[in-house]
Amino acid sequence: MPVTDPAEELRSVSLRVTKQRTAVLRAVAQRPHVEAEAVAREVRAELGAVSTQAVYDILAALGEVGLVRRIEPAGSPARFEVRTGDNHHHVVCRGCGAVADVDCVVGERPCLAPSDTGGFVVDEAEVTYWGYCPSCQEN
Repeated sequence: MPVTDPAEELRSVSLRVTKQRTAVLRAVAQRPHVEAEAVAREVRAELGAVSTQAVYDILAALGEVGLVRRIEPAGSPARFEVRTGDNHHHVVCRGCGAVADVDCVVGERPCLAPSDTGGFVVDEAEVTYWGYCPSCQEN
């Protein structure tokens, strides 16, 4: 989901438009799979003093309304992206930690049909593929 107008995106989910929220949304849109610390650095470069906690709070609020998605590959800090709602997956490099999107395995939600749901109604699947990116394969 590309973010063309952060202010309009915020309004569309009934969030108050603030310069901090628009800067956070813009930073996540510009760098898919970005860590919160990097978002905070970009927001500070744009606006000046903004606390790391404020950035985390904004990311949480944006996640609650579906404007950003939080992913947490094992052994890595949380990362954020604006591609939401399509149940895509990720591939993570074991060497450098790079993350890339992988479209749904089957093409429709929930992407996987578990052999036994234990009575659960499955509406989403989160798959993480692991391997080595092209740069790390060369090393």
